Amino acid sequence: MARIAGIDIPKNKRGVISLTYIFGIGKSRAQEILANAKIDESVKVQDWSDDQIAAIREQVGTFTIEGELRSEVQISIKRLMDIGCQRGIRHRMSLPLRGQRTKNNSRTRKGKRKTVANKKK
Repeated sequence: MARIAGIDIPKNKRGVISLTYIFGIGKSRAQEILANAKIDESVKVQDWSDDQIAAIREQVGTFTIEGELRSEVQISIKRLMDIGCQRGIRHRMSLPLRGQRTKNNSRTRKGKRKTVANKKK
């Protein structure tokens, strides 16, 4: 496994796909990194030379990725919650934020179903 930005990327996959294993790098950014490093996208990671890996590390270093990006995202969410905006309130209540319906769906955000007991009079 090649190690880039503290992440072991898979050897037996193409370069574009392997770079997406790094948090903050998607397919388009991986294509951009490989283009700037002058490496063909279809070459597998195991066929990269040490010089190519060094060039990729240099390109990846220009982006905010992994732990730094995760903390930025958490800070942004905390800011939304602190100012009390709609998205912040939805984050606080663990509900979907972007207008999705919650009557039937959104089990992922709401968690396991909670049974409500009926009181009889």
